[in-house]
Amino acid sequence: MSQNTQILSYLKQGKKLTPIVALEKFGCFRLSARILNLRTEGYNIITENITKGGKTFAQYSLEDKNVR
Repeated sequence: MSQNTQILSYLKQGKKLTPIVALEKFGCFRLSARILNLRTEGYNIITENITKGGKTFAQYSLEDKNVR
C-alpha cells in the first residue's frame, strides 16, 4: 500500500496527522509532498500550524465533506 493511500485512509478516519506521526506510522519523511499529491487528486486537506515548546509544525486533517 502506498504512503498516499495509507495517509488518506488515516485522514478519512477523522484523525489529524503531523510529520512525526507520519514518520512513525508510515515511514514518511516528506508528509507535505504526500499532502500535495492528495490535494492534486481533489482532496480538501486542511493545514493547521501548531506551536509547542517553541517549535511550529503542521497538522493535517481532511475536510468532512470530501471524505470518499
